Amino acid sequence: MSALAVIACGFLALGASPALANSSAATADMTAAVRDANTSSASGGDDQFRNLFASWEALDSGAISSPTTSVAIPSRMPLAAAKLTSDYGMRTHPVIGGRRAHKGVDLSAPTGTPVYATADGIVGKAEHFSSYGLYVQIEHGAELETRFAHMSKLAVAEGQRVNKGDVIGYVGSTGRSTGPHLHYEVRIAGEAVNPIPYMVETEAQQAFALAMGDGGRGGPE
Repeated sequence: MSALAVIACGFLALGASPALANSSAATADMTAAVRDANTSSASGGDDQFRNLFASWEALDSGAISSPTTSVAIPSRMPLAAAKLTSDYGMRTHPVIGGRRAHKGVDLSAPTGTPVYATADGIVGKAEHFSSYGLYVQIEHGAELETRFAHMSKLAVAEGQRVNKGDVIGYVGSTGRSTGPHLHYEVRIAGEAVNPIPYMVETEAQQAFALAMGDGGRGGPE
C-alpha cells in the first residue's frame, strides 16, 4: 500500500459526518461545532469518499492524468468569526417552507465581513447564480469543490487561482436569503457532504497535504 493510500485510509475516518438535526436552538457557537466535529469519530466512509481517494491514489501512481496537478483539502473556517444558524441536513426551509435537504451550513455575520478561500484552488464560477445570489465556486482537484453563496460583493473572477486564506468576497444577503449570512458547501463529485469536518485542519489533512506537496498548510484556525 502506498503512503498516499495509508493516509487516505486514515482520512476516511473524517468522512461526511451524519447530518446534524435542526432545532429551535440552531444558532450555536461555530467554534464549538467545529471542535465537536473534529473530536468525534465518524463510522467508516461512504462510497463517494472511497472512490475519491482511489482516484487520488491513481493520481499519485501516475495511472491517470488530470488538468489539476494538485489536490487541496478544505481545512479552515470561511469566516474569521460567525454563528452557525442552520446545519447541514434536513430542515424546514426558512423561505419556501417544507422539509428539504440543506446542502451546506449557514454562517451568520454582518454584511461586508470578508469571506476566505478554505483551500488552494481555481475559481470555477464567480457570478450571480440562481437562488445562491452572488456566488463563488472553487475547484480544488480530484472532483472536490467548495461553494460560497449570498455574498454582497465578489473579490475574485472565474479562472483565477486562489490560495487558502485569500479573500474571495464579502458576506451579504443576495439571492434567496432572509438576512446577512454565508452559505458554505463542500462537494465531492458533485454531491454535497457535511462541510463541518472540513472547517478545521486535522493531522490527517496535514499529512495528506505533505504527501501531495501542496495545499492545506497551517494549523487549526
